[in-house]
Amino acid sequence: MSKLDAAQVVKRARRADKITAQELITHLFPDFFELHGDRVGGDDPAIIGGWATFHDQPVTVIITNRGQDLAERQQTHFGSPMPAGYRKALRLMQQAAHFNRPVLVFVNTPGAYPSPEAEEQGQGPALAQSILAMGELEIPVITVIYGEGGSGGALALAVSDQVWMLEYSTYAILSPEGFAAILWKDSKKAGLAAEQMQLTPQALLKQQVIEGIIPEPDDHKEVCTNIDQVLWEQLQKLRALPGNELVRQRHARFRKF
Repeated sequence: MSKLDAAQVVKRARRADKITAQELITHLFPDFFELHGDRVGGDDPAIIGGWATFHDQPVTVIITNRGQDLAERQQTHFGSPMPAGYRKALRLMQQAAHFNRPVLVFVNTPGAYPSPEAEEQGQGPALAQSILAMGELEIPVITVIYGEGGSGGALALAVSDQVWMLEYSTYAILSPEGFAAILWKDSKKAGLAAEQMQLTPQALLKQQVIEGIIPEPDDHKEVCTNIDQVLWEQLQKLRALPGNELVRQRHARFRKF
């Protein structure tokens, strides 16, 4: 596992050649069928969701999307979803529960998009409703953080039975720059903030915030193979549990924090 310091892990989590949502879909879910819309009037490209099979079992897949070129990155607000994105994700999770399909979620977001437009459209309620609803899903739910996991924008997609992280990813209440600006009035102290925030996979695993770390070599196909192995193994364990037990254990998991 990585021996980089926290600031270096943050840099690797943000790098331009990070594995993308499209690569995850192509290598893990080749028969993925995308669904659109939040049934309120929006369809945010920062969250991709739909159906697929995983080892011949039907699943619902939800992935935050940062885009692959400048135009798409602007459309997705560089991976920061609008309320419509969270409502779409919630709709798909509730649909999965209706059909007893497990949900696999992949997160790479600096946080929910902070704008007057997002607030007008109900960003706060959308996040809260997703958090509340995920806690009550009587189906297996696994989240993999594959880049940045920032603030409530990440948590709203990570109230899961298990949370795993790629080796070079982060999970925190806000960015190191924001933390440094608040604590020391100096965003240039982001490196020091990263160390104090304990946002690396190794620190979070030690504190039992996550279930495990997935090795992340430079070859993206190998990364997908590693993710596949973890998801398949853990999904079999979760599928063996009744729905009410999944909810009970999920509640206990988050109450200990």
